[in-house]
Amino acid sequence: MQLPPPSGAPPAAHGSTAPTSRPPKRRRWWLRILIGLLVLWLAFLIAVPIWAWSKIDKVDAEPAGDRPSDQPGTTYLVVGSDSRAGLDQDERQELSTGAAEGGRTDTIMVLHTGDGAPLLMSIPRDSLVDIPGRGNTKINAAYAFGGPQLLVRTIEQNTGIRVDDYIEIGFGGFVNVVDAVGGVDICPEQAITDPKAGLDIEKGCQAVGGITALGYARSRQTFASSDIQRVQNQREVVGAIADKAASPWSVLNPVRYFNLADAGSSSLRVGENVGPLSLVRFAWALGSVTGGGGRTCTVPIADLAVNWDDERAPALFELIAQDRTDDVTNDLCTPSGLPR
Repeated sequence: MQLPPPSGAPPAAHGSTAPTSRPPKRRRWWLRILIGLLVLWLAFLIAVPIWAWSKIDKVDAEPAGDRPSDQPGTTYLVVGSDSRAGLDQDERQELSTGAAEGGRTDTIMVLHTGDGAPLLMSIPRDSLVDIPGRGNTKINAAYAFGGPQLLVRTIEQNTGIRVDDYIEIGFGGFVNVVDAVGGVDICPEQAITDPKAGLDIEKGCQAVGGITALGYARSRQTFASSDIQRVQNQREVVGAIADKAASPWSVLNPVRYFNLADAGSSSLRVGENVGPLSLVRFAWALGSVTGGGGRTCTVPIADLAVNWDDERAPALFELIAQDRTDDVTNDLCTPSGLPR
């Protein structure tokens, strides 16, 4: 008679132990720690910009009256104000800002991004233009006369380009942002001593902090081309800031990441229609254009008196308004604004 097969596992030999497939407790402990740290890091990366956005000041920059119709792409008006608001006497002395009250625009740039390559165009503060209700005078006076709204209206009226978003930073904010990224590298082609800007630097590439970078971006007394050289220096500094801010270390280093978000949010004023995603697109486009992925130039001018060129300037403005930056020629887009 055939016996049925035995059921169950055979008994273990005396003194032997059954094998187990469970991972060691130590390995699971380290895995939990790693996952926990990753979750905290991601939460930090998300929470910091949300907190920073809540601190940014909003300003009504949309002008009343007739404006250019909607245009393809997005055009940002980037303004560096020389307002001393928020600076005490010691800070004004340290930054060599002087004691003038009110505010004018030390820096005016138009950044356009769309289907073509992004384009960053500087507008010298001494440009003679028609300011609505004020006549023909220097463009930087528009901000003093009527704030962001009149400046936007002046830009639109004289260029035909519709301004979609407005972004402004002041003296103190500029210094804080430069220091937050750990300083920037500049490469002056000559030694510069300018007491009015608090600047005394040698020729050649060098790393500088926020105060020196501000002086470099403001100085014009030592240049024969005055305001023309200054706007080129400003683009150099802006490009250096964008390069540092976009580096992996600015994200991987939690201290720099937080300080940059804090400095930026405490320094910026943006138009009421600017949202977080729009600000991210602005930063991305600025980093691209200053990193060599776009075009940088000065508004086409006819002479060192900063009179806009009657033919080249309207041609460049039209291409920007039509989102045809890839069709911009080297003669229209030059570093100084003067024809080649």
